Amino acid sequence: MITNERDIDKYYDMLVEKNSNYEGVFFVGVKTTGILCRPTCPAKKPLKANCEFFSTAKEALLASYRPCKRCEPLSNPTKMSPAVKLLVDAIEKNPEKKWTDKDFDGLSISANTARRQFQKQFGMTFIEYARSRRLGLAFKHIRNGDSIINAQIDSGYESGNGFRDAFSKTMGDVPHKTNGITILYSAWLETKLGSMLAISDDDHLLLLEFVDRKGLEMEIKKLRTRLKAAISPEKTDVIRQVEAELELYFDGELVDFKTPIRYIGSEFQQGVWDELRRIPIGETISYKILAEKLGKPTASRAVARANGANQLSLIVPCHRVINSNGELGGYGGGLARKEWLIKHEKMVPK
Repeated sequence: MITNERDIDKYYDMLVEKNSNYEGVFFVGVKTTGILCRPTCPAKKPLKANCEFFSTAKEALLASYRPCKRCEPLSNPTKMSPAVKLLVDAIEKNPEKKWTDKDFDGLSISANTARRQFQKQFGMTFIEYARSRRLGLAFKHIRNGDSIINAQIDSGYESGNGFRDAFSKTMGDVPHKTNGITILYSAWLETKLGSMLAISDDDHLLLLEFVDRKGLEMEIKKLRTRLKAAISPEKTDVIRQVEAELELYFDGELVDFKTPIRYIGSEFQQGVWDELRRIPIGETISYKILAEKLGKPTASRAVARANGANQLSLIVPCHRVINSNGELGGYGGGLARKEWLIKHEKMVPK
């Protein structure tokens, strides 16, 4: 159980805020109900005097608390509900289908439920998700040499303007030529520290970030602009590989990620990222030492900026770099996560 008053005050504030940066960092036991919750539980918040805070759910269970049925603290933070999983499976069985509200009757799910639960899980409605999948398939047809008009018809759009508008809103500008087209794929992955977004091409992982990271939308826009690409929701083999490795990593059973990656950055940034990957798990270094290792002892600030520009969280372990005075420094995923990751890695068998 956490007894440090400073931590208790901080964690209670984060509990009231329902701050997703603290998912997996702490759990709360409510003395008056005997229930164990995660930081983002939607239930009414108890008084601080009625809270006990724990580093792991196991500690809370041993203290006799039972898991909350609303936030399910023993599962991943945003575990799919049965309704959402059913809908995702339905799309994958027929990704070219153009869904309407009437189609939900056959699944025994109301259109309102589908809309609300999908919005909560993915930040878009079910219809928008299904449309994105259709457009992703359309993009594949175009890239393989099919015409825009055929892709439009296959996607269920009678109007060319309607197809272009939907395509641009979801994935970027509609290509006017069939050569030189780049398509990227994206998927939400669930971890003990919260949801992450993975983006890959056919062969490499390009981005892995916590979805609540500040500036993530700008990162995606820069990636899409630099590669002249559009993004389709689809879980590639590369994304499946990193998903499996993330599970092993958070269980303390993985030291090195093997998922193939591709850097999108300057030569200097790539040099910094390579050096970051040489930091052994369980160890930390300062920005100053990192600059010295790169042969640029006066470039600590430039190194720090390159560190912050890293788009492959955990795989390129920028969280292992701390200030010279021993303080954590910055981290795009939040300092609570950085502290948790450093502590976690010190426990991983080498």
